[in-house]
Amino acid sequence: MQTSEQRPMTTFRVANDAPQGSTRQESSPPATPTSRPHSFEGRLLHALLHAFGNPPVQFALWNGERVGSIGSEPVATMHIPDRSALVRLCMDPDVQFGELYSVGRIQVEGDLGRLIEVLYQGAAQPGRNSISALRHLGQWLHRRPSNTLLGSRENIHHHYDIGNEFYSLWLGSTMAYTCAYFPTPDTTLDQAQLAKFEHVCRKVQLRPGQHVVDAGCGWGGLALYMARHHGVKVTAFNISREQIAYARERAKEGGLEHRVEFVEDDYRNIRGSFDAFVSVGMLEHVGVENYPALGELIRGCLKPQGLGLIHTIGRNRWKPMHRWIDRRIFPGANPPSLKQMMDIFEDSGFSVLDVENLRLHYAKTLDWWWRLYEESRDQVARMFDENFVRMWRLYLAGSRAAFITGEMQLFQVVFAPGTSNNVPMTRHHLYRS
Repeated sequence: MQTSEQRPMTTFRVANDAPQGSTRQESSPPATPTSRPHSFEGRLLHALLHAFGNPPVQFALWNGERVGSIGSEPVATMHIPDRSALVRLCMDPDVQFGELYSVGRIQVEGDLGRLIEVLYQGAAQPGRNSISALRHLGQWLHRRPSNTLLGSRENIHHHYDIGNEFYSLWLGSTMAYTCAYFPTPDTTLDQAQLAKFEHVCRKVQLRPGQHVVDAGCGWGGLALYMARHHGVKVTAFNISREQIAYARERAKEGGLEHRVEFVEDDYRNIRGSFDAFVSVGMLEHVGVENYPALGELIRGCLKPQGLGLIHTIGRNRWKPMHRWIDRRIFPGANPPSLKQMMDIFEDSGFSVLDVENLRLHYAKTLDWWWRLYEESRDQVARMFDENFVRMWRLYLAGSRAAFITGEMQLFQVVFAPGTSNNVPMTRHHLYRS
């Protein structure tokens, strides 16, 4: 397991992702385009750039032609190897860029992270009707995985059960696969994940002897932290077999197996009475259609004076998950808007006490993950293959760009039964030394 302690925090960039054995070297920034292209292929790419808001991006075609936004210096160049790849990219850029990049048919020369940032920024500009029409058609044709009891288990297996060894290469020693909390600029990844655990514990005001339910516990880091540092008993639910096995072993090694029970089961089967309900990084997999039922479940298990917290990736305004990520990385994921999250609380009689947005903390977390991932890329290639290396590189770089540009948000919502007066009067408890 790698540790992030004492690492200097510098964002890693992939300057040239050509396949191993390639002789292409990182080159100087290409010349700024000064005229419109004349070939059919060039005009097609020019139209694609316009649909994305004319970002500072350049295409290098198989015939030597270079196409870019006029008057701007490109942050990166995408090498297109043939007409088939070009047509696929132009017909469905959201999915086909990821597909073609993953198999090495599109190669990126320059700054991959900045490339994705400027694409997000350009596509978000008002009046991008042509790309919106393509996306609406693609979403209509896209088959989204379900979040039924069986469907959720299959979705989670696809992402989380690909190997604890793989995740241990780049998540740091806590194995926390959710947004960290950076109280200072020089906080390391491991320190920031522990700070996140403490931030959550303070928000639900844990006290020794309480009983907490952790819905969607991952590799168990938060549950073990709550038991060790706050003296509570924890019942933690997760449907990932690999994660539960890992968490149980960690509890045994730490002498906490009598304080933390890891249950391999769906959150919908939570039963009991608890002083606090916490869910960190699970709501993205629940599905908005299941939010009212989730609220009823929490109402049934949270004591009248209890506190709850939900930590989730979200959006300022809801739209479906990116189709390539839904297809290749996170099947069934559905980050909500705050408006949608209120369906959990309103009909179940809860009061929302606090909402915090940690978007830039997640961007910084992804800086660390991406750096550690690239440092481990040879090990990842031996575990899987070069296509997998590129696929996950793109996922991490794209996720970081989404949080930097505001495409994605990170919400922490604290709530309590509406009749409870056991609620904090100030936020002093969050920031005391």
